[in-house]
Amino acid sequence: MQAFNPKLFLSTPGTGREMVSFRKGDVIFAQGDASDAVFVIQTGCVRHSAMTRNGKEATLDILGSSDFVGKDSIAGEPIRTTSANALTDCQLLRIENKVMMLTLSQEVEMANLVCAYVLARNLRYQKDLVDQRCNGSEMRLARLLLRLAHFEAPEPRETAIPIISQGILAQMVGTTRSRVSFFMNGFKHSGYIEYSLKSNEVRVRPSLLDFYAE
Repeated sequence: MQAFNPKLFLSTPGTGREMVSFRKGDVIFAQGDASDAVFVIQTGCVRHSAMTRNGKEATLDILGSSDFVGKDSIAGEPIRTTSANALTDCQLLRIENKVMMLTLSQEVEMANLVCAYVLARNLRYQKDLVDQRCNGSEMRLARLLLRLAHFEAPEPRETAIPIISQGILAQMVGTTRSRVSFFMNGFKHSGYIEYSLKSNEVRVRPSLLDFYAE
């Protein structure tokens, strides 16, 4: 009998697991929908957001490859407490809730992997909170760009990320669109990033790490 491989389980279709594609701007699920499946991003970027009772929307996170989307389904929530939209063309593995829960209960490696992922996310959200309390909006934007470009990796390198609207960046940083525009132009002028509307991507350079560390 072949040994269980959690990475293979989270990247290939099978019983209760279906590969689904979304175009840029598509709704993956909406707040209030039935919470019946969890998604694992294979390619592309997903915007994770929530709507308040008075109709104000907040961007909670930008998720990428190997991230889980819709974890509320395995946390016992009967309906979605957040929304997810495709920021780029995306491919995701949709895993039915009952299949995911059964696998978590039977496979220790899977349970450990998901536990480690959730703990890492919680630690990052703590750092986000400290960032919001202690750093100015320019530094918060720099950290966000570095995070989206995966510069927490052991060997940081110049990395391209899709262009994200300045309105969404402003929501995540906690400032205005005009301030984000000002800071992005400053980063570009200083050589920390490179972007153009034609390229449809932002190239984040390692020198932005030095700016954030100042």
